[in-house]
Amino acid sequence: MNVPQSSPGSRLDNYVDRYAARTAGMTASEVRALFAVASRPEVVSLAGGMPNINALPLDAVADTVARLVAERGTVALQYGSGQGDETLRGQICDVMRLEGIDAHPDDITVTVGSQQALDLVTRIFIDPGDVILAEAPSYVGALSTFASYQANVVHVGMDDDGLIPEHLENAIAAVRASGKRAKFLYTIPNFHNPMGVCLSPERRARILEICRAADLLIVEDNPYGLLGFDGDPMRALRADDADGVVYLGSFSKTFAPGLRVGWAVAPHAVREKLVLAAEASVLSPPVFSQMTVSAYLETQPWRAQIKTYREMYRERRDAMLDALRTYMPPGATWTNPAGGFFVWVTLPEGLDAKAMLPRAVTARVAYVPGTAFYADGFGASSMRLSFCYPTPDRIREGVRRLAGVISQELELRSMFGGPGAGPALRGGASPSPTTQAPGPDLA
Repeated sequence: MNVPQSSPGSRLDNYVDRYAARTAGMTASEVRALFAVASRPEVVSLAGGMPNINALPLDAVADTVARLVAERGTVALQYGSGQGDETLRGQICDVMRLEGIDAHPDDITVTVGSQQALDLVTRIFIDPGDVILAEAPSYVGALSTFASYQANVVHVGMDDDGLIPEHLENAIAAVRASGKRAKFLYTIPNFHNPMGVCLSPERRARILEICRAADLLIVEDNPYGLLGFDGDPMRALRADDADGVVYLGSFSKTFAPGLRVGWAVAPHAVREKLVLAAEASVLSPPVFSQMTVSAYLETQPWRAQIKTYREMYRERRDAMLDALRTYMPPGATWTNPAGGFFVWVTLPEGLDAKAMLPRAVTARVAYVPGTAFYADGFGASSMRLSFCYPTPDRIREGVRRLAGVISQELELRSMFGGPGAGPALRGGASPSPTTQAPGPDLA
C-alpha cells in the first residue's frame, strides 16, 4: 500500500477540513502537558492535583470489592440506570447533609466523575457564543469544557474572600450591555482550584442575592468541600437555594479518583435534561464503580477516612507554607488555604511563570503557570502549587528548588531588564494574599 508522503509545508492532518468547528477549542491543557515531565522520579511535581490514595486502607477496600463481586457480581457487572444506582443516590444525600444540603435521591444524577457532570450542564445550556461567567482564575478543566462548546467566558475577579460581589454585578451588567445574557455562573466556593481560598459566609449570601435578582443560574463545583483543615464543612450554596443552584460533587477527593464517580444535584427540569444527556453520552454510568462506592460507604468508616485525609493534607499544607516562608525571595506572595489541595503564588513584579517553567523543569521542579487558569491569557505572573501528593520533605525540597529558580530570574532581570508580566487577576480584582515573603531583615 502506498502511503502519501507529506512534503514541507503540507498539512499532516488530512481530516482538518472535516472537523466540527467546536474542535478548534479542543487543545491540550498546560496541566496535561506537564504530566509526562512531572512523572519523572527526579522531578518534584508541585503541579498535578492528584489525591494521595496512599492513605486508603487498601486491604479493606479489596475485601469490599471481593465481597461485592462474589455476592452481587451479576448486577455490578451489568448495565444500569442512566440516572445512577438508587441506593448510591440515597447515600449521596447523606454525604451532602454534612454541607447543609437537603436533597432527595430523585434530584441526583450520577456521572463519570464531576467532570462529566460539568460537561453535561454545559451541553444542555450552551450554544456557540453564549456567555459563561467564571471566577478569575478558574479550574482549567472547566475552561477546557467551556471552550469545547464554544462558550465565551467572562472572568469575574476574586480576592482572599473569594468571588467579589461588586465585580459579579459589573460583569452581569457588562454582558447585558453587550446585548447578551450570561447562561450561568461557574464557581468553586470551597478551597478553590487554583487559588485555595474560600468564599466568605457574608459573600455567599450576597452572591445568591445577586444571582436571584439577575435570574442567573449558579453551577457550584465542590470537590474539596469536606477537606477543610479546621472546623465543620462550610454550608453549600445549594443548601440555601435549591432552585437556583446546580451542585456538582465527586468521590474522587474523598475516596478514590480511579473509580470516576461524581454527581449533579439540579432542579427537577434541569435534572431531566441531565439524565437524557447522560444516556446519550455513556448510556449509563459504570455500575461496578457505583456499587463499589456504595459498598464502601455502607461498610467502611468513611467519615474517619475523610478525617485521615484532612490530617494528611493539613501536614502537607503546613510543609508548603513553611517552605514558602523560608525560601521565597521578597516580593513573592501566596494564599493561605484552609483546606483542599492548592496554594496560589504570585511572583515578584516582572517575572513570567510560563516563560520560567522550562528553567524550573531543568531544576527538577514542576508547577502549573497561572495562564492555564484564564480564558483570556492573563495570569502570567502567578502559578499554582499543589501540596496534596508529595511527602512533606519532597514539598520542602521542591519549594527550595523553585525559589532558587525565581531568585535566578530576578538576578537576570536586574542585569538585563525585561517586560512586566501583567496583572494576576481580572475583573478589577487585585490579589490580596494573606502571607508575604519576609524581607531580608525578617528571614
